[in-house]
Amino acid sequence: MANDTKVDTVRLQAMSRAFINSASLYAAIDIGLFTAIANVEGTPAAVAEKANISELNAERIMTMCAAAGLLEWRDGKYVNAPDVERFLVEGASRYAGAWLQFLRPNWEKWGQLSELLHAQEPAQITPRSVVGMTVERARQYHEATASVGFGAGRRFARDVDLSGRSKLLDLGGGSGAYSIVATENNERLSAIVFDLPAVVEVTREFIAKHNAEDRVEAVAGDFTRDDFPTGSDAVVMASNLPMYGQKVIQTVIGKAFTALERGGEMHLVGEMLDDDRAGPTDAAIWGLAEALANSTGRAHTRGECVDYFQAAGFENVQIHEFIPGVLTRVVGTKPV
Repeated sequence: MANDTKVDTVRLQAMSRAFINSASLYAAIDIGLFTAIANVEGTPAAVAEKANISELNAERIMTMCAAAGLLEWRDGKYVNAPDVERFLVEGASRYAGAWLQFLRPNWEKWGQLSELLHAQEPAQITPRSVVGMTVERARQYHEATASVGFGAGRRFARDVDLSGRSKLLDLGGGSGAYSIVATENNERLSAIVFDLPAVVEVTREFIAKHNAEDRVEAVAGDFTRDDFPTGSDAVVMASNLPMYGQKVIQTVIGKAFTALERGGEMHLVGEMLDDDRAGPTDAAIWGLAEALANSTGRAHTRGECVDYFQAAGFENVQIHEFIPGVLTRVVGTKPV
């Protein structure tokens, strides 16, 4: 029987123009569009005056944002969509404008992806984004990611019972979000954030900002090369999985197993592919982004991550949804 399903180019066209959605979002953030709509009447005339652009251009960008679902049309004016109102109005406690523009510096480089895929230069074990990290670069990076990092840290504290643990080792913990929140919620728990020398300078700033100096310590080191601090009965490694290849991840998990006290647990939180390798998109994007860094990083599947844990000697290895479609958590226990 003939297949009557119509095949057209609509999906492909939408993909080919997706960069226009990104450009519109960036521009709207730049001109303070969503903040303006939260504070003045959502008409092109009012927004034009607030944003210091022409009324015609205000109409154009507002129309595009409405088509993209960022704005809604109500009673003859625009209002912010609920997620925009919560995360893209400057001054709001959960403002995430910096995080949503995290990849923007690579805008032009993504346009060179085909050339980068042809590159013959040997891939680096440590990504370029990590090699030569300066304190200023680390500060910019973690100020941009802190809002989402602390959100993930709060989710981790809700999902994982650490009440019986005494010390958490946070590998590549950056801002210290996971450690700061976990120790806030578990009074017996202290934590060590183990990250690069330049990064821990910034980690200490976040620790001081959150008055966590008595329970969270920042220790300098490269978790891909250096020995880990010992004495911990819990380890977390979060949101840096695709930056590294299989060999590095296996080595890091093996080192965590060695450093852990008997009966301790490790949590790996990251963008993981489903085992059919057809998604989620976030895992695929972050794996592909490593072509820009010329690293050995890649998208790892859930099954591969379980294998890394089991090969290291962990028992009772389990997979949990962390942020559905974005992050997965794998946990294993070191035998007593």
